[in-house]
Amino acid sequence: MSEPSAPPSAAPEARPRKPFYLELHWQILFAMGLGILVGAVALYLDRQAMVPGGEEVTQNREFVVSAFGWLGTLIFRLLRMIIVPLVLTSIIAGVSSVGRAGLGRLFSKTLGYYLLSSALAIFVGLAAVNLILPGERARDQITSAERAELPDLTTAGSPADLLIDMVPENVVRAASTPDMLSLIFFAIVFGIAITAVGERHQQILIGFFNAAFEAMMTLTGWVIKLLPIGVFGLLAREVATTGFERFQALALYMVTIAVSLSVHLLITLPLLLLLLGKIKPWIHFANMSEALTTAFSSASSAATLPVTLRAVEKRVGVSNRVSSFVLPMGATVNMDGTALYECAGALFIAQVLGFDLSLGQQAIVVLTALLASIGAAAVPSAGLVVIFIVLDAVGLRGPQVDAIVGAMLAIDRPLDMFRTSVNVFSDSCGAAIIARSEGEAEVDAEIRPPL
Repeated sequence: MSEPSAPPSAAPEARPRKPFYLELHWQILFAMGLGILVGAVALYLDRQAMVPGGEEVTQNREFVVSAFGWLGTLIFRLLRMIIVPLVLTSIIAGVSSVGRAGLGRLFSKTLGYYLLSSALAIFVGLAAVNLILPGERARDQITSAERAELPDLTTAGSPADLLIDMVPENVVRAASTPDMLSLIFFAIVFGIAITAVGERHQQILIGFFNAAFEAMMTLTGWVIKLLPIGVFGLLAREVATTGFERFQALALYMVTIAVSLSVHLLITLPLLLLLLGKIKPWIHFANMSEALTTAFSSASSAATLPVTLRAVEKRVGVSNRVSSFVLPMGATVNMDGTALYECAGALFIAQVLGFDLSLGQQAIVVLTALLASIGAAAVPSAGLVVIFIVLDAVGLRGPQVDAIVGAMLAIDRPLDMFRTSVNVFSDSCGAAIIARSEGEAEVDAEIRPPL
C-alpha cells in the first residue's frame, strides 16, 4: 500500500514500458492458448487412435494430466498459502495507520460510505447473477461432477449464530482452519486497539504491521507472476479431460460481471454523488479521467494511489486533510469492484456445482464478500486470492472448485482492469462526498483542466 504521507501532488515516476511479452495479461493469454493447444492435441490424438466400437484411448490425455496438471494445483496452493497473513496484515495496517483522529467524525463518515458503496456493489452483482443465471446455463459444460462428490454447504443457523461465529475462541486455530470471518473480525478490532495504546508502542506496532504488509504485498506479487504457469497447467488438464465444452459458457459469466460493474460504475456511484454530495457525476468523471485511465491500465489501486491523490486534490478540489485520510484508507478498505466480483463469482461457482442457495445462504456470501473485500490487497488479480475466502465461508472447496476458478482466471485480466477502475472511482466519490459534508463547496464545482 502506498504511504499516506507521500506528497499527494507529486507526479508518479515515469517508468520505462516493459516489452509486451513481459506484461502479465499477455503472459496469461499466451499460457491460456498454449494450455488449450496442448490439451486439444492430446484429446485429438487419443480420439484418432480410438478404434470404432473399441475401448476409449486415454494415453495422451493421462500424460498431459500427470505432466502438467500439478502446475495448476501448486499455484493454487500458493494462493491459499498467502491468504491468512495477507488479510491480517492488510486490515491491521490499514485500520491502525489512520490514528486516533480516525476514530472520530471523519472515520465514521469514511467507513460508513465504504460499507454502503461496497454493499450496494455486492447487491448489484447478486441481482445480476440471480437474474442471468450464468452458472446454471453453464453447468453441463463446465463440470461433470456428481452431486454426491461435492462438498456440503455449511452456514450459520441464524444471525445470532453468525455473530457468535465471527468471534474466535482461538485466533491461532481460526488462522489454521482457516475461519476467515473470525480472522477479519479480529484484525479490525486489533487494528482499532493499536490506536488506543501509548504512542511509543503504537508506532512500533504500526511500523511492524506496515512492514509485514509490504512483505506480504511483495510475496503476493511473486505468486501472481506465477499465475500463467497455473493457467497453463489447469487448462491443459481440463481440456485434455473434458474438451472445450467446459469453457463455452464463460462468455456469459464474463458478460454478467461486466454488466454488474457497469451498472455500479455508471448508475449506483453517480446516484451516491447526486444524493449524498449534491455533485454532478459527469463533472466528477471528467476530473478523474487520468486516475481512471491509470487504474484500468495498471489493474492496481496501490499503483494508482499517487495519481488518484493528485486528481482528487487538484482537479476535484478536495482538501489535503480529507484526501490524505480517505484515499489511503480506501486503497485497503474500499474495494467495490472486488466485493462485487467475489459475491458474483461465488454464486456462479455454486450454480455450476448445482447448489440452489437460499436467501439466508446468499446473505452469508454477501456478508463474507463485504468483509473479505476489506482485506483485498491493492494489486492486480488480488480478487482471485480473496475469492477463496468467500468460497470457504460456505464450504465450497475441492478440485472441482479449483478447476472452475482456474477457468475464470483465464478470462480475468480485462475484468480485473475494470474492477480496479471501479475501486478507484468509488474511492474518489467517497472523498468528494465526505469533503462536501465537511463544508468544502469547491469540490467538483467545475471541470478543471488536466494536470
